[in-house]
Amino acid sequence: MYVPPRGACPTCGVATTDQVEVGPRGTVTTYCIVNIKAANLDIEVPYVYAHIALDGAGLALHGRIGGIPYDQVRMGLRVEPVWSEDGRYPDHYRPTGEPDADYDTYKELL
Repeated sequence: MYVPPRGACPTCGVATTDQVEVGPRGTVTTYCIVNIKAANLDIEVPYVYAHIALDGAGLALHGRIGGIPYDQVRMGLRVEPVWSEDGRYPDHYRPTGEPDADYDTYKELL
């Protein structure tokens, strides 16, 4: 599954034929707190990078979590994308304000 959708597999070039509606909201399945500043990123440390299971997807993708202090991010946190300026991809994900997801709903995606 590719988010955003692509016309072909980037590895083998085989055309993709099916589109599946997912998200845009999702659930944090696991995460890490990054404490080392990357030379090419203008992001203040510490920040959180997470695996996010988009609603309707059978796998988790990765993304940065923002809009919440790093020490309040947790497994099960419900998040939504904040899109890049050109609207092509999520810049980061922020909390939705929904109750946390039950562990049983995402445990297979860890």
